Amino acid sequence: MKKSFLSGALLVLTVLVVVLSIWGPKALALYKDKDVLNQIMTREEETGGEGYRYKLSANEKLYILSQCLNAQAAPGTEQSMKTKETGNSYQELTGTYAFVLSHNEPSGEEITGEEIYETANEGIAELKELGILPETMKEVEAGSYEAALYSAIDVPEPRNNVAVWKLSLLGSLQNANKENRLIDAYIDADDGKIYEFYVRSQLEWEEIDADMLIEKWSSYMGLTEPEEYETDNPLLETTPYYKKYVFSNTGGGRTVVTVGFYDGINELFLKISK
Repeated sequence: MKKSFLSGALLVLTVLVVVLSIWGPKALALYKDKDVLNQIMTREEETGGEGYRYKLSANEKLYILSQCLNAQAAPGTEQSMKTKETGNSYQELTGTYAFVLSHNEPSGEEITGEEIYETANEGIAELKELGILPETMKEVEAGSYEAALYSAIDVPEPRNNVAVWKLSLLGSLQNANKENRLIDAYIDADDGKIYEFYVRSQLEWEEIDADMLIEKWSSYMGLTEPEEYETDNPLLETTPYYKKYVFSNTGGGRTVVTVGFYDGINELFLKISK
């Protein structure tokens, strides 16, 4: 009797194991699918799509822009406009860094061509309040300036790029009175910060405190504190009136920023370079 009971129990157990081996995996899969079926699942991904930009620090943006502008001629010259035109086809670019004219419309997050003049005047007002620009500086008007949108691109990593507006006094006004006027500037297309500028004023070099100016400008830009950059090369500038500073980048690079002055035309400038 006991032997028959054990045989029956073993048979039932065997059948149960067979049933579970056939039905069990399917049931488990259906149970797991219940949590995901008919549900919208999202996942953030970083893509290398055209025009995508990482969130760069102020020092990183300054470094990329300086590398791209290094091969460019100084603003105000004919050579400064000899840049490669593109519709942001980054795949066709060569070299390490490129500064290209964009034919695409600004994205929804960038300053538009209609907004850039108001943005520039807001920036000028802020720089005047900080004592970086003289109080006598005039506002810019759309009819007197040309605005062009550029992309400064790290070609091996094109997602690392900085969009900037270049604002230049129109060539037709080159013989006009430029006193107390902005001549050229590079303006961040995202936040409107003024990276680089050339302005005419009534100031003399002796009246300009370069250390104060660079300290205020670096704070305005959100940069780390600069160090003085000493050089024995007298050919770095076409004027004897200048002082250079260096900003370090977390990636190991550095950016040189020059505060200078052209005597005779009373032109104060702040430019960035390699």
